[in-house]
Amino acid sequence: MTETEDLPRDVEALGERLAAAQAMIGRRLIGQHEVVELSLAALLSGGHALLVGLPGLGKTRLVDTLGTVMGLVTHRVQFTPDLMPADILGSEVLETAADGTRGFRFIEGPVFCQLLMADEINRASPRTQSALLQAMQEREVSVAGKARPLPQPFHVLATQNPIEQEGTYPLPEAQLDRFLLQIDVRYPSREVEREIILATTGVAEAEAEPVFTAEELLAAQRLVRRIPVGDKVVDLILDIVRASRPEDETAPDIVKETVAWGPGPRAAQAFMLAARARALLNGRLAPSAEDVVALARPVLEHRMALGFAARAEGHRLEDVIAAVVAARAPSAAAA
Repeated sequence: MTETEDLPRDVEALGERLAAAQAMIGRRLIGQHEVVELSLAALLSGGHALLVGLPGLGKTRLVDTLGTVMGLVTHRVQFTPDLMPADILGSEVLETAADGTRGFRFIEGPVFCQLLMADEINRASPRTQSALLQAMQEREVSVAGKARPLPQPFHVLATQNPIEQEGTYPLPEAQLDRFLLQIDVRYPSREVEREIILATTGVAEAEAEPVFTAEELLAAQRLVRRIPVGDKVVDLILDIVRASRPEDETAPDIVKETVAWGPGPRAAQAFMLAARARALLNGRLAPSAEDVVALARPVLEHRMALGFAARAEGHRLEDVIAAVVAARAPSAAAA
């Protein structure tokens, strides 16, 4: 039996495991199916995710639960204005041995883990934020002139408060682009909020248990890259990404009039990986146009910026992205 013939069986088996993982996460994160799905898609794609939401919506709880369910060594860093790069990466210290000899020993920082939670990442200074750039892209850090590889897999799930701007530093475009997805965590509905308060204010609270191991997650990431993507889906990805650039001739007028800069090729790569992962999470063997449409905002919003005049006039990126999607995939967008 060839590797291609094995693919449907492997996808079906992994789909069952992922369904169990989603159910386990849902025990502790009630009513956030889309957030959970996108977070798992980021992990299955081997990428990082930026969770944007108001305080108290379960962002920290989600990351903690994901680490347990996916069997990952998880560290948390609370970002503050006085946080230094060495507080994340680690540093060398001078030690004296029992025989009196002295030498430097490297003490690993919290970045040496498999799932790093960067809590309120925009509270740290640009110098400290930049300490994560190499780690997120190259899965290694350079300290004291030596490259030190990070554990595999390695993921960063960062949280950000969208309204509290005092004492914060906006993330640079280069770092934003390294996040595979931006995941918006919104207020729950009344029914979901009722379920939350009943489930979390009693004597006992649901606990998460491991469903995956780190090695199994790595195997799942390799499987995601084997999932075929049809030419029509690839063309749709390219159409949407290129139409989101104001200088491109295919861009609609709203993009040319409002967008200062658009997404680069990394956005198309994110689309390809995340669309495969989303299809797998929904029990399908290949991604469809609906997957691309559903992922448009998480993939593009943090990779685009409105011009000053557009912001002053009240334009929103989500509306611009919706217009691009509606123009390039009208039937899928309507569905």
